[in-house]
Amino acid sequence: MGSGVGSGVGLNNPKRTKPTRQKLRKNQTEPEKRFWSWVRAKQLGVKFRRQHGLGKYIVDFYCTELSLVVELDGDSHFTPEGIAHDAIRSKFINSHNIKIIRFTNEQIMKGKEAVLVTLSKIIQNVEKN
Repeated sequence: MGSGVGSGVGLNNPKRTKPTRQKLRKNQTEPEKRFWSWVRAKQLGVKFRRQHGLGKYIVDFYCTELSLVVELDGDSHFTPEGIAHDAIRSKFINSHNIKIIRFTNEQIMKGKEAVLVTLSKIIQNVEKN
């Protein structure tokens, strides 16, 4: 087992979430497909994993090397229930020294360049620290 941040027992890709993660990868939303096509195969210089398990949660995209989560937020994230769920989830993820960046589905669908510029700056910032 690795020794980096987030390598604790049961934190990364626990077996209990595997069937759900596989299903989510097979049934990606259009924004997820689009974002994946931009970041897969180290196109930004770092490796991203999609539908990665962190404890009991599954995040949209995760860069182990930088301890960075990228979440794509659709409409359900903006309901009172979604906001509350995201707050609990974010607190757990942040407690393991993992950073989170969020983009809305609309940002992904309408602004590739802006999303990639923002993400590239964050990657550069994290790499420096």
